[in-house]
Amino acid sequence: MTQPNEVGMTYADAGVNYENLDPFKRKCQMRAKRTYQNAERFGVYGREASRGESVYLMKVDANRFGEHQMYVGHVEEGLGTKNLVADAVRKITGRSHYRQIAQDTVAMIVNDPATVGIFPASVAMHVAVGSDDWFTDEERADDLVQGWGDACDLARCIWVGGETPTLKGIIISGTVLLSGSSWGIAPKPGVMDPKNLQAGDSIILLDSSGIHANGLSSARKIAERLDEGYSWKLSDGRSFGEALLDPTHIYSGFIEDCLDAGIFIKYGVHITGHGWRKIMRADAEFTYILEKVPRPQPVFDFIQKHGPVTDREAYSTFNMGAGFALFVSSHQVRGLLDFAEKHKEKYGFGAMEAGHIVRGEKKVVIKPKGIEFTANTLAVR
Repeated sequence: MTQPNEVGMTYADAGVNYENLDPFKRKCQMRAKRTYQNAERFGVYGREASRGESVYLMKVDANRFGEHQMYVGHVEEGLGTKNLVADAVRKITGRSHYRQIAQDTVAMIVNDPATVGIFPASVAMHVAVGSDDWFTDEERADDLVQGWGDACDLARCIWVGGETPTLKGIIISGTVLLSGSSWGIAPKPGVMDPKNLQAGDSIILLDSSGIHANGLSSARKIAERLDEGYSWKLSDGRSFGEALLDPTHIYSGFIEDCLDAGIFIKYGVHITGHGWRKIMRADAEFTYILEKVPRPQPVFDFIQKHGPVTDREAYSTFNMGAGFALFVSSHQVRGLLDFAEKHKEKYGFGAMEAGHIVRGEKKVVIKPKGIEFTANTLAVR
């Protein structure tokens, strides 16, 4: 029988070393402290004395909502595999690119609730690794922490904490699974509700920054087949890898500001998985007619050429230049477009009137591409 040594088995022997984990956690807490005031516009006040405890406390001033009922929403989201692209591109550029990766993750978390007028009060980080050695790379860890904090500032929410599990045997050593959760508040209850949609409403598309965080598995497969991989140059002179790492736009602040400016937005759709099929997400019998489409970024041209990927497949998988769709009545269009143009530099994206909805069979019709997506291609309900 094997005899135990004098010291005995430690948790580090099993693959979990708090000396690797704790410095990262402290960095997170230091950056997160600077976000505690971000949700005070909702009457949500962070209690900083609780930071570092098992749960972060927040006080909610219910009087902020007067006679209105207070609606809250909760969401859990993950990044997907985009961090694997960052890891591969780092071998070429020498930079971690995890500031962008952090924004991608936060954007995935906060953009979905904004479709129905829920804006984040808090965000929690979840960083699961196969080996806690992952946290000893200071440049990457610092970039992730600072990028996450900056993204929470953009999203106007409190970074309340998170979790850093070491899941040896479940996650491959050297990789990380990034995700998180958020709860938020509807400051104008009942405004963004799919029940508000009517025939004749206009479809406004908000620009994407590029591929965002959906379809990266296809992009990675293409890179694997190319002689120059992520180093291949696009038509604009950038490398394929660096273009893939452009961070996802955070749309929640723009939408909240539109509502505050008196622009009545009936509903929204985050164009992520399922591509433009998501435009018909509302549980209603409408046909969504797109008369115009934005010019996709060069990264999409590259993907279509080297996949090859057909137009139909591209618009059913990728955002193709449009990261978010908003639905408004026709008399609200000019106000929304003017607002977007006036504040384009602030938010980093523009908007275009792309089409309208009509009563009829539930489907998306992309006229310039000759593509139709029927209801049975979007089984999300």
